[in-house]
Amino acid sequence: MKVLIVSHHTKSLLNFRSQLLASFVEAGHEVIVCSPENDPEFLQKFSEMKISFITFPLKRNGMNPLNDIDSLLFLVKTLKKIKPDVVYSISTKPVIYGSLAARLTGVPRVFSMISGAGYAFIEVGFMRKLINLLVRGMFQLSLKKNISVFFLNPDDRDLFVGLGLLSQKQAVVINGEGVELNHFHPTPMPRSAPVFLLICRLIKEKGVLVYADAARILKQRYPEASFNLLGPFDSNNTSALSRSQIEKWHQEGSINYCGETDDVRPFISAASVFVLPSYYREGLPRSTMEAMSMGRPIITTDWTGCRETVIEGDNGFLIPIKDVNALVKAMEHFILNPDAIKKMGQRSQELAVEKFDVVKINAKIMKEMGL
Repeated sequence: MKVLIVSHHTKSLLNFRSQLLASFVEAGHEVIVCSPENDPEFLQKFSEMKISFITFPLKRNGMNPLNDIDSLLFLVKTLKKIKPDVVYSISTKPVIYGSLAARLTGVPRVFSMISGAGYAFIEVGFMRKLINLLVRGMFQLSLKKNISVFFLNPDDRDLFVGLGLLSQKQAVVINGEGVELNHFHPTPMPRSAPVFLLICRLIKEKGVLVYADAARILKQRYPEASFNLLGPFDSNNTSALSRSQIEKWHQEGSINYCGETDDVRPFISAASVFVLPSYYREGLPRSTMEAMSMGRPIITTDWTGCRETVIEGDNGFLIPIKDVNALVKAMEHFILNPDAIKKMGQRSQELAVEKFDVVKINAKIMKEMGL
């Protein structure tokens, strides 16, 4: 079959979903990727994978459909030309416009991946509520002809079904998009005092401010403990943290900002405990799954997507969102009980093998899609 993948971010498609694309090719299907960035390095990788590439004009931020009419028209024109048997769209805008274009052009098999509800379902302020109502209407219209819609956690599935955006029959829950266990394998714990690590985009909703406040408190009590922060700035986001704010924490010694990287494994290896105090509407955080695969205990929030990664008291701790004191208590547990780090880290790795193996997850996706 001819399979068209519609994505919002070429780099993440290659970094996080290349195994799934390779599985499509290995099964004998013709694969075409339609995505915004056409960096020569990306094009070379797709060529090596025997995958065709089409540059897709898409504004990643904002949800004004008037600004995105060109994206929809482009997809309609593209689908008419290449006549795919299957359209598989990933992330909010590609799902809406890819599914609409497929519906308008009569593509017989349409599937989508909701990789996290994100901002589309956060109702803060009058304009946000209006935009969210518009987005929900567009989801309802676009998802109607989808055979299956994949969700990374049951909370997002229940939200979409509860709002009437799709039927229960269409919704399929998978355990995230999986981790390559041979790539993210267990490494020895550091022999130093506990090292905590948060990996995320530097926006408020990821809990960065909560982490910084907890680190400041604990650094005064336990100067030997370390609190690392890794991740890119996101200047296009209204909740973005400023470089000056991060540098201030770094200079005062409470947070060690490690910059950003294409390979998180050395930073996870250097850490004792992974922390993600997010209150963003996550799908299922990849950074947490990667840390689990490498044998690190987890502290995260009892929140959408995040709660799927922790069995309380077994491989880590769940805390309420925006609760600095609860985070301090959970992190302090590992400082005062260092033997728990190795024990809970081992349980994390066992859970990752059981739940998050990318081979198992890709097989489920391909079976559901009939590929």
